[in-house]
Amino acid sequence: MSLVYEASTTIEASPATVWSVLVDTAKWPEWDPFCIRIDGHVALGKKVTAWTKLSPDRGFGVKVTQLDENEKMVWSGGMPLGLFKGVRTYALTERGDETEFSMREEFTGPMLFMIKGSIPDMTEAFEAFVNGLKERAESA
Repeated sequence: MSLVYEASTTIEASPATVWSVLVDTAKWPEWDPFCIRIDGHVALGKKVTAWTKLSPDRGFGVKVTQLDENEKMVWSGGMPLGLFKGVRTYALTERGDETEFSMREEFTGPMLFMIKGSIPDMTEAFEAFVNGLKERAESA
């Protein structure tokens, strides 16, 4: 059993341009309407905490588990022993002068059936994120 949210877009900018916007998490609230703030610095093995308008009183702590410049960033979090796990993947693919960008979050684990009801629907937030990233990267 898993729960998945995803969104994608084509951005008229190079992967390097999109990447520079993506990893500058301090500026996310300027272009992501659901982001309150991101605490921490994006670096492999480091922890970041996301504060969103979907659950404004709760920070979501995750670890940067993959960081391939201009290609992919993965954030992982959850409960010990894999009882509940969330993995968010940001992927960039060069397509000529454009970048295909996608983000996907998959929730898994034996506790998912109990926690599923407390996870907000992130469809609108994901769409807003990819649209905001597109606008910011294309105006860079």
